Amino acid sequence: MRKFYLLLAIFIAALNLRPILTSVAPLLGTMQSDLGMSGLTASLLTTLPVLCMGIFAPAATALSDRLGLERTIVIALLLITGGTALRGIVGSVTILVVTALVGGIGISLAGPLLSGFIKKYFPTKPGIVSIYSASMTVGAALASAFSIPIYDRSHHSLTLTLSCWAILGVIALLIWSAFLRNKAERKRLVRSRLPIRNKRAILLTLFFGFMASMFYSITAWISPIAHSFGYSPSSSAVFLTLFTIIQVPVSLIVPGLVSRFGKRRLFLVLCSVFELIGIVMLLFHLPMLPAIICLGIGAGGLFPLALMLPIVETNTSEEAGAWAAMSQCGGYIIGAFGPLLVGTIHDYSGSYHAALLAMLVIIVAMIGVQLLIAGKKAEEGARSAG
Repeated sequence: MRKFYLLLAIFIAALNLRPILTSVAPLLGTMQSDLGMSGLTASLLTTLPVLCMGIFAPAATALSDRLGLERTIVIALLLITGGTALRGIVGSVTILVVTALVGGIGISLAGPLLSGFIKKYFPTKPGIVSIYSASMTVGAALASAFSIPIYDRSHHSLTLTLSCWAILGVIALLIWSAFLRNKAERKRLVRSRLPIRNKRAILLTLFFGFMASMFYSITAWISPIAHSFGYSPSSSAVFLTLFTIIQVPVSLIVPGLVSRFGKRRLFLVLCSVFELIGIVMLLFHLPMLPAIICLGIGAGGLFPLALMLPIVETNTSEEAGAWAAMSQCGGYIIGAFGPLLVGTIHDYSGSYHAALLAMLVIIVAMIGVQLLIAGKKAEEGARSAG
């Protein structure tokens, strides 16, 4: 029963890490017209949380050392829930930007600490990270898919549509409140430090950055790319939804396979090759559907593996949290500039061809980093951990 409760806590916490971002994307055009929002401000609603997820990630380990792992995650959930709920009080551009900042800080704290939580309670089962990654993907997909229907059924109420996702946060807080009733742990004098001089941690950060830049670039530009190929706006939007949905089963399966067989290098490179094939198909203007499937499989496998690496590379929950904080700090900052790079190249070249070539270069660089991370020693560690 205790194990089920811990898994439920991971699932419900991760479910809250994306709706504050993805509920905005389908309504950006509507918000611009209703609130008189500029394009730059509209882009901040998605870019700002991602930057926060990187910039404030190191604070997670400092707060965890001072307050405790579970209590810091509860604080993170409070920030995310409060930021989301605040959008229901008043509909203004200022409130939207402020809540994007608050929610981004909450996500930056919860993200790396959930890896530490898994390391603490499931030290020999890093494959549990599949629940974390799949739940996060489900939360993103739910908010993205239902924002427009909720907006239509609520008589075009932006405040209700954007704030209703706070319900998930309230449920999470009720479940996580049980950890607050536990007696505070007596913290050790050793502080968690970011492994900034550890070569493997640096490689992991680079991998996370390449992975995130590809993910956010595909998320931001796959619909416009499809539209430029002659697909209708509705069909182009469906491709983005399909890209997200495919990731759910893949993110559940891949970590378990790595834990069982220990072939981390194989699965890392294989997922990257799927992304490579998907981009090549787009370069040659082949049908979008198989390209989207390949991209979804690649992204769905790479993200949980990026979350899993800090867990299998470390010995304690504090170390896992520190490694995850460092990889997500650098990784999300790099990732936030991925869509900007694609957009800039497209503006200068007038087509997506050069941008897709740039994405190919990123994937090749990512494969090189993966080969360096998943050496023989790491493979043996992953196998013994499984």
